[in-house]
Amino acid sequence: MSRIGNNPISIPEGVSIDIQADKIVVKGKLGELIQDYSDVSFEVNDNILTVNRPSDSKDHKSKHGLYRALVNNMVEGVSQGFAKELELVGVGYRASNQGQKLDLALGFSHNILFDIAPEVKVETISEKGKNPIIKLTSHDKQLLGYVAGKIRSFRKPEPYKGKGVKFVGEQIRRKAGKSA
Repeated sequence: MSRIGNNPISIPEGVSIDIQADKIVVKGKLGELIQDYSDVSFEVNDNILTVNRPSDSKDHKSKHGLYRALVNNMVEGVSQGFAKELELVGVGYRASNQGQKLDLALGFSHNILFDIAPEVKVETISEKGKNPIIKLTSHDKQLLGYVAGKIRSFRKPEPYKGKGVKFVGEQIRRKAGKSA
């Protein structure tokens, strides 16, 4: 029994769902998302969306929970949106942006220029005495996670001093250095 798959999805005001033969389209005030699906069926009854599976086979059970979670993220994304914040920890680490082009100084011999997808909005915050922060917002949770992971991969946090690009609130597992 899939606990996640059996949970109903409440559809907020201003969100419309169009169920087609092999894809589901969710439209809201922040945008439109499309997801292909198979082996499950969707039902809408007075602003409640339920996901049903045809049998209790292992494949159908796994897709039941998967598509329920994906559609829930789509509904939440087009109505409220998602945000991720990355923090640059290190002396001389800087971030700036011109539109959708992110310029990162991460201690390499050159700056990293990174073009960000148009669906993701980027904002850099630099305050004196604090680490620079990159704020990413989007209605697409998958794309947002991919872009944030790609930026983090340019300089992952190292375990001795904690320098690198990390998510705000992320705990870095620290190691002890050399002992005399």
